[in-house]
Amino acid sequence: MIDRIRRVPIALTIVLVVAASVLIAPQAKADDADGARTFIENLADETVRSLTAPDIDRAERHKRFRKLMLENFAFKRIAAWVMGRYWRRATAAQKDEYLRLFEDMLVLVYADRFAKYSGETLDVGRSETRGKNDILVHSKIVRTNNLKPVEVSWRVAKQEDDFKIVDVMVEGLSMGLTQQKEFASVIRQNGNGVQGLLDELKKRIASNS
Repeated sequence: MIDRIRRVPIALTIVLVVAASVLIAPQAKADDADGARTFIENLADETVRSLTAPDIDRAERHKRFRKLMLENFAFKRIAAWVMGRYWRRATAAQKDEYLRLFEDMLVLVYADRFAKYSGETLDVGRSETRGKNDILVHSKIVRTNNLKPVEVSWRVAKQEDDFKIVDVMVEGLSMGLTQQKEFASVIRQNGNGVQGLLDELKKRIASNS
């Protein structure tokens, strides 16, 4: 049952470019599924309250966005998965640089979109367990101007006493997998391995700064 409407910008569903491998295992506890649902509801509230405040400038919005992202998404796990098999091929220095660039890119590309928030609402629906630490929270973004709602599913894992988002699926399509395919294409076409991806990320950051 859908209990109530939560506000959240559509950009939140895109920001992240998140995915994680799914292991077949005993199901998570029912109270964890309920907790994951509440986690998504609360995150939606906090996101809108923090990032759409009228009295903040661009730098402050970026700072708040970065904090929310790092606190609520399994960032390093996501970043490594998105890089795919090239993560294992990267040197320690390349991994460190990639994590920094990937984080900066997400902040620059998506934080500004919250300044254009136009009243979209998030209906958070049921949550279901898929495995030992794999919970799916279903929701729907209700858009203004009679635009068609967007189906969004949040894949959540519990880490100690906290929940972290590890994937976002929009209309059934994993955002993390989409980003992984794009990065793999960049690396193949560039011909310079992982360094080619790092160079591309630097270009994207420069163009959005």
